[in-house]
Amino acid sequence: MKIAVARYPVGSPADFDAFAARQAQVLGEAAAAGARIAVLPEYLSLELAATFRKHIFSDLPASLAAIQQYRQQWLALFSRLARELDMHVVAGSFLLDTGNARYRNRCDWFTPGGQQLWQDKLQLTGFEKSTGLIDAGDELKVFDIDGVRVGVAICYDSEFPLPVRRQYEAGARLLIVPSCTDTAAGATRVRVGCLARALENRMFVAQSVTAGLAEWSPALDVNTGEAAIFAPMDAGFPADGVLAQTREGQMWAVAELDFAAFEASRTHAQVANDRDWAGQLQPGLAHAVVTNAH
Repeated sequence: MKIAVARYPVGSPADFDAFAARQAQVLGEAAAAGARIAVLPEYLSLELAATFRKHIFSDLPASLAAIQQYRQQWLALFSRLARELDMHVVAGSFLLDTGNARYRNRCDWFTPGGQQLWQDKLQLTGFEKSTGLIDAGDELKVFDIDGVRVGVAICYDSEFPLPVRRQYEAGARLLIVPSCTDTAAGATRVRVGCLARALENRMFVAQSVTAGLAEWSPALDVNTGEAAIFAPMDAGFPADGVLAQTREGQMWAVAELDFAAFEASRTHAQVANDRDWAGQLQPGLAHAVVTNAH
């Protein structure tokens, strides 16, 4: 299975048709590269705020309210592209109104067969909490995609081991991480989280990112990081765990994931964090004993 993850330069589309044309173009490039799964970044829907007047796009609450009118077109667009390109499309995330002007950061997954799946962001960042508008999700999912089980962890969620571990225990061997970070430190945190989840669960992790400046937006103003596909730092894989990554100016990082060979590699792994996980749960390790030194 070949997967492509985007380093997506944030634009300012004039209208939904312009947004749709760009999505068709960039996803067409991923399909041409042979991707079976293409991953766009977190907060992709906020690019649509640029289609409104300044008093809306420069104000986050107004932007979130305004983009809701595009929800059905968003679903129809990515559903159509997934079918036409015969490719799974992970459409970053859409800030979805769940009632009473409260929103969830929802990652939409569109299958070539016409199905729409989703995973909400579970852990909110300080920025998301400070808006007073966004709620955390409350359901953890795993999708069966072409015989491979896949989980989604939206940006900050990748920095928390236990939910991802639950996805692994439900059979996930690929973790999709749509992300958006505005500082080098933030980009590093998500990247380290992805590498850690790959190591401890022995799974592939695929991270997409936003890129460039969008000074018109209070949420997408500055964007950092490189899109990458990670594997455990172990025998048969790169020593740094990086299977593929974008470089400045590159849109897509693409890698072939051989899940059969991946499973077989467990038998000759140098370390077995995935199988040794239970060792840290023994009763004697439930609490640390403080010893006074003299």
